[in-house]
Amino acid sequence: MRDIADRLAAWNDAGTRYAVATVVAVRGSAPRPPGAALAVSADGEAAGSVSGGCVETAVYDLCREALATGRVLRETFGYSDDDAFAVGLTCGGTIEVWVRPGPVPGPALAPDGHAAVVWLLDGSIVVVRSDGHTGTTGRADVDRAVVAEARAMLGLGRTGQASVHCRDGVRTDAAETDTAETDAVEMFVHSHAPPPRLLVYGAIDHAAALARQGALLGYRVTVCDARPVFATRARFPDADEVIVDWPHRHLAAEAERGALDGRTVVCVLTHDPKFDVPLLRAALRLPVAYVGALGSRRTHRDRLARLRDAGLADRDLARLRAPIGLDLGARTPQETAVAIAAEFTAARHGGTALPLGQINGPIHHDRPAPAGAA
Repeated sequence: MRDIADRLAAWNDAGTRYAVATVVAVRGSAPRPPGAALAVSADGEAAGSVSGGCVETAVYDLCREALATGRVLRETFGYSDDDAFAVGLTCGGTIEVWVRPGPVPGPALAPDGHAAVVWLLDGSIVVVRSDGHTGTTGRADVDRAVVAEARAMLGLGRTGQASVHCRDGVRTDAAETDTAETDAVEMFVHSHAPPPRLLVYGAIDHAAALARQGALLGYRVTVCDARPVFATRARFPDADEVIVDWPHRHLAAEAERGALDGRTVVCVLTHDPKFDVPLLRAALRLPVAYVGALGSRRTHRDRLARLRDAGLADRDLARLRAPIGLDLGARTPQETAVAIAAEFTAARHGGTALPLGQINGPIHHDRPAPAGAA
């Protein structure tokens, strides 16, 4: 919804009535992720998209219906021989859409920092942050359950559907509740978090290509090297920041200030023991998503021996992706950057890294991204 927040805010300011359709679930090869939104104003103007064009007309009509009736609507669009061309979702996937008559409150349109926007089937909207929340469902016990669940999903960076059960003001495990005595509350949680971080250590030509690839994928990219002659903004224009510091010291400082999370990617390109051994010793003990190191197989064998001598156990070393990257036959720095990015992308989403033509099953993985994919 971020991409249409400005338009919705303008409609709010003008007093324009509108309805918003939000993708709350995706299965299979659907074109837009959960959180994609289409808004339609009372005068027929549309903003946003839920399917890249496939089911826009049908969802547009649902928005018009929600505006006319004032009701929250729920619809699923999927592929079948009967409805594929009638509806237009020919990509083979399924999307579930919730449609809510507006207005969307201001706090939901501008979540800053870590925030989760919670949409409920009754039309309520709650914005949850680590230090509190705005909005209400109208019941204090439901608010507590909704906020607790949303805060947990925000901590993981998860966007998707969830449900909570309340009994006598206490949240309970859905598997243990008597449905006759509980209220089941369905909701969609859209987590907003800062971009995931890509930390590239070693100011070499491969780092410049990897910084460009990381920026393309939406990462906040940091390039760090202890040599000021190489770690310059001119050499790394695609990085968000270029740091002159010893790599292990920089990583320790980032961990100390809480700037790393379960989405963070650490790529060690120095292939120099005085840099990469202390750096990897620290990185492999941090709860980050991916740690990879550049170098030949001979370099890697030597590196493993040095890391064992430095006190790392086999369980720590098993996390190290080295030689870094997938086997693409890469030779140039640009090709190597693609191979590295492909590997940490597969790790993030649970991909097999095999050719799609050689495997069966869904193209898109339903496993949620760790700690925040927004």
